[in-house]
Amino acid sequence: MSLVKLTIKGISYSQTQNGAYALILNEVDGERKLPIVIGAFEAQAIAIALEKEIKPPRPLTHDLFKNFADRFDIVVKQVIIHKLVDGVFYSSIICERDKIEEIIDARTSDAIALALRFNAPIFTYKNILEKAGIFLKSNPKEDDEESQDLDNMLSSTENFSMEESNTSGSTYKHHSISELNELLDAAVLEEDYEKAAKIRDEISKR
Repeated sequence: MSLVKLTIKGISYSQTQNGAYALILNEVDGERKLPIVIGAFEAQAIAIALEKEIKPPRPLTHDLFKNFADRFDIVVKQVIIHKLVDGVFYSSIICERDKIEEIIDARTSDAIALALRFNAPIFTYKNILEKAGIFLKSNPKEDDEESQDLDNMLSSTENFSMEESNTSGSTYKHHSISELNELLDAAVLEEDYEKAAKIRDEISKR
């Protein structure tokens, strides 16, 4: 299967899905956009990497990984979005150390946050882009028109789920409100704020 190179067009906040953001990837040699629904924490990690002027006072998680990799001569060569299952994108990080390549499974948002920090290219397979790619209006007249287009696109991706956590492996659609509140309390006690945010978003949708 042939690979298609992608660039990051931007991040759009959804007016229709509470707490959700759309990471918009643009086909380099084409007009298709690949929208990936991510949470607020993931959007922040990517936005900070895009805004070179923003320097957090202390290293964030992805910055720590970058510093760790640099110290041990590990290089992220590329990121490949290689699978789409039940609306969730799966990615691989291709690393190299001492001329030996390793493939590491990762959530797409984490993989892209690292790709930005390593200036590594992002790819997907042609069949994934054909399945999930969307065309946006070209050369919008107004900035707000483009913003509306992006939000409309995110609204049209209702079949695409918020990225699942590597640790949770499940979504919360089938839990009752009382169960969600118990899960939320437990997540806060465990200081798993990413999980807590996702549970909170599910409660808000109800």
